[in-house]
Amino acid sequence: MEEDFDKLESFVRSEWFITAASVVVILGITALVSWFVTKFLRKLLQQDNSLLPSSSIFINIARAAVWILGFCVMLATCFNVNVSAAIAALGVGGIAISLGFQDTISNLIGGLQVSLMKIISPGDNIEVNNETGVVKDVTWRHTTIVNPQNETVIIPNSIIGKNALTKLPPTTLVTIRFVVRGDGGDLDTVAAAIEAACSKAAGSITKVTQKPKAIFTEITEFGYSGKVTFKVSSASKAGEASDAAVRAIAPITRPDGDRGSN
Repeated sequence: MEEDFDKLESFVRSEWFITAASVVVILGITALVSWFVTKFLRKLLQQDNSLLPSSSIFINIARAAVWILGFCVMLATCFNVNVSAAIAALGVGGIAISLGFQDTISNLIGGLQVSLMKIISPGDNIEVNNETGVVKDVTWRHTTIVNPQNETVIIPNSIIGKNALTKLPPTTLVTIRFVVRGDGGDLDTVAAAIEAACSKAAGSITKVTQKPKAIFTEITEFGYSGKVTFKVSSASKAGEASDAAVRAIAPITRPDGDRGSN
């Protein structure tokens, strides 16, 4: 029994066991710190008053920095590696490495630019390189958008930086253009009727978060041109709400003689 205890003690005190245990402890602490940093940043970026958009690129960079620091501590503590000298040695081959990862670096810088400058943020409705959709996330390599067909489109960040980008109205914003025919004697009443009809029709489909507002923009040979805008809570229901509103205001835009019982 005593002999077994001595063997166990000798095993525990062996250099390789101490090194292995140190590696496990340092990597475990690194993983724990990475988890806390990720959770903290995700909560911070999701706040309404956050100075940065809630893109995962910042979380990925912070996580990578924590792990790099953890590996450096592990190499210096467990294997007596001179990290400063290793970094200096790598600097010589840095040019070759950067050339090999040119696209990756370009995408990383592009992602940081569009995020830090708040050019795009998750939830924005954009059009770039003939692709249209709502931004889902900006990572260190690409931007993910969901198009109107509910398809996920992956766009490299470098493409966004090199092409014209158009910010479109939110997908929850519904705009309906109309032309009112008639003598234009009481356009205020017509506008109020259009707003009420849109509110009732769209409200039967989904919640209306911004009341309809109808305005007239010009006089044409066909009548009085205008548009009505409102917001709904569900982007997926915006098309159905628009259809219901168009059907509701159609009788109002007709001349008096064509409205029938209305």
